[in-house]
Amino acid sequence: MARAAARAGAVYLDSTGEPPFIRWAFDELGPLATSSGATLVPAFGYDFVPGNLAGALAVTRASGTARRVEIGYFLLPGTHDFDRRATLRDTIELTTGATRASLVGAIAEPAFAYRPNESGSSLVTEMSGQRLHRFRFRDVTRAGITIGGSEHFGLPELFPELESVDVCMGWFNGWSLPVQILSTALSPVIDTALTRRLLDSIAQHLPGADRTPTRSGTSLVTAIARDDAGRIVEQVTLAGPDPYTMTGRLLGYGAAHATDHPLTPGVHGPVAAFGLSELHSAAIDLGIFEVTDTVGAPAAGSAFCE
Repeated sequence: MARAAARAGAVYLDSTGEPPFIRWAFDELGPLATSSGATLVPAFGYDFVPGNLAGALAVTRASGTARRVEIGYFLLPGTHDFDRRATLRDTIELTTGATRASLVGAIAEPAFAYRPNESGSSLVTEMSGQRLHRFRFRDVTRAGITIGGSEHFGLPELFPELESVDVCMGWFNGWSLPVQILSTALSPVIDTALTRRLLDSIAQHLPGADRTPTRSGTSLVTAIARDDAGRIVEQVTLAGPDPYTMTGRLLGYGAAHATDHPLTPGVHGPVAAFGLSELHSAAIDLGIFEVTDTVGAPAAGSAFCE
């Protein structure tokens, strides 16, 4: 479907968050979409619009000093209870079985990161969960493991001065460190048929695999921009409805906007395709708003990678 849209010069938005598909779309369909006038924006939902938006706002406000960006995705129970750290049980109650199965399955797929190298910075292959970041907001520290996201493509496209981009999934909450350790230990054998069957079995037998979400929740996405010395120069945190409601609203907005407004041809991140000002205004209208850290800005070093 994505290839057909690229050939036809169409506008294509989807809700996929799986890293291999995102990378394939950017790597394989970019020239075709550009030549036909098509615009493709994969992962146009909770995965990964708010992180792209928060990251772009943080880098822009850093006024040219940002060189690294770290983005964390979290779920909170209830409505706007920002001072609470969610538990693994909260995550289970706030998501569907299919979502959790997809997340576990993605651990076995090759992911990627944006890292510095001898010739500058570029996309590198890296398994999910290879690194762990800690994010401090409202005097609460939350952990997340690295995953592949469209931010790795979308942010360097807008800000070529960036040297590294990390995207983290914080749904495992207190289990983030054990998952990160396990992922690192299994990385030499994780991409094998046996390991895939094992993870698939685990995914199918997760608690509540046959249930829909039983509680309402809040999405919390925070982006930290650092300078070349690793100091925090800006932090932007966005909150909004649960991932399913957010995804539906974003796709509805994107489709409606694209019928009346030309988008940038090619395969892009959401900010490059729609524009920062437009997407920021639309996010506010859709219930995705910026939250300030009333306790105070996080201290330098509070979100360093482990």
